[in-house]
Amino acid sequence: MGETLNVGEICNRAVVFATEDMSVKEAADLMRTEHVGSLVVVRDAEIGRIVIGMVTDRDIAIVAVAREFDPQTLRVGDIMSADLVTARVEDSISDVLSMMRAHGVRRIPVTSENGVLIGIVTLDDLLDILAEEMRGFVQAIESAQKHERRMRV
Repeated sequence: MGETLNVGEICNRAVVFATEDMSVKEAADLMRTEHVGSLVVVRDAEIGRIVIGMVTDRDIAIVAVAREFDPQTLRVGDIMSADLVTARVEDSISDVLSMMRAHGVRRIPVTSENGVLIGIVTLDDLLDILAEEMRGFVQAIESAQKHERRMRV
């Protein structure tokens, strides 16, 4: 993977987020509307939206629905993962992939030094970059093969 790229260059800056006081029902509705499987949980502060957790559709299914809690009264803050892995804009793609692997996560919020939400990077984002690089390898091989064929004629 290209060491010249950093997470700040590839992260999605249009992040769908929730607040900790949002009901689980509202969070599920937001996920459905926005076609996402997770929400970054933030707390508004003067400096911006501070990342405090993450809630996934799996959290809602396993914690809220399977345990028969009322999704209208249960809050996102009650079920979110607060032990969160975050990346900084300057982190390399390789570093972020290592974080994902080490912590068993598919999404990592990107934050400023003081925890303000900047974006999110997903495993799919990294796979897209890898696929693009692999296409470059294939094109280089094909070009070399064409050159070789022309030289033989």
